[in-house]
Amino acid sequence: MFGSGLNLGFINEKVVKTREEIGKYVIGQKDMVDLLMIAIFANGHVLLEGVPGVAKTLTAKVLAKTLDVDFARIQFTPDLMPSDVIGTSVYNLQNSEFSFKKGPVFSNIVLIDEINRAPAKTQAALFEVMEERQISYDGELYKMDFPFLVLATQNPVEQEGTYNLPEAQLDRFLFKIKIDYPSLMEEEAILHRYKSNIKSPELDDIKAVFTPKDLNEIQSILEKVRVENQLLRYIAEITDKTRNHAKLYLGGSPRASLSMLKSAKAFAAIRGRDFVIPDDVQFVANHVLNHRLIMTPEAEMEGITIEEIIQEIVAEVEVPR
Repeated sequence: MFGSGLNLGFINEKVVKTREEIGKYVIGQKDMVDLLMIAIFANGHVLLEGVPGVAKTLTAKVLAKTLDVDFARIQFTPDLMPSDVIGTSVYNLQNSEFSFKKGPVFSNIVLIDEINRAPAKTQAALFEVMEERQISYDGELYKMDFPFLVLATQNPVEQEGTYNLPEAQLDRFLFKIKIDYPSLMEEEAILHRYKSNIKSPELDDIKAVFTPKDLNEIQSILEKVRVENQLLRYIAEITDKTRNHAKLYLGGSPRASLSMLKSAKAFAAIRGRDFVIPDDVQFVANHVLNHRLIMTPEAEMEGITIEEIIQEIVAEVEVPR
């Protein structure tokens, strides 16, 4: 399984340890943990969506604890301003000059809780930093340290007091992971775990699994994971189908194709392979595309879900052999 020249055993060992640490606090959702690992390895941001109380914020905090890097949390609220996120100029009385005071976004892992609670002007403050990992302010350029990842949570947008994220913002997320209610067995396991604990979970016992050096090494490994030309065509055809589908008003961008490529390589490495297969692309396709596509009003009236359309598209595209 690990017979290639790449150190895939190193990746597998780190992923197993991370699952163990997250499993101390979050029950079930195995695919979610794999997707979070893929996003970290592929250097992509993640949007976690689910109804209140399904451990979105807890999952993000636990994941951040497994990384030996700086962590910041920003609670998005309707009165939050862009300067509260990226920073602002402060007048220094000693030298009679303005200096830039960095905001909380200047960290390695940034948890943005309930990102759809803030208005559009505050959401727009994230455009540059999420795509280019830098902040331009008052003619100066401020680079973010490696790694820089945004983990954002949101409740379903149909709830009151929320602001839909614009398409340009959504496109900057590698994945949107939809967290469902736990199964009956998982719910019972949660109750057993906390039956003697009234206080909020303490996260001090979580051990860091990754360092920035580890992530650099893993990303160097992923660059060498092989992708055959027919698989590149396969990814391109899936994205192209989204742009010509009768039930879709907006299809995937080239960024969607690149996201599928990067995340498929990361998933292949997690599975112990130094090459990508169609199953890798199919696994990540739904999570890469589900927040980038917009259905037509007619399709919405029919009650069709975006996931059903993505499955239909993937089924229609011929799988390379």
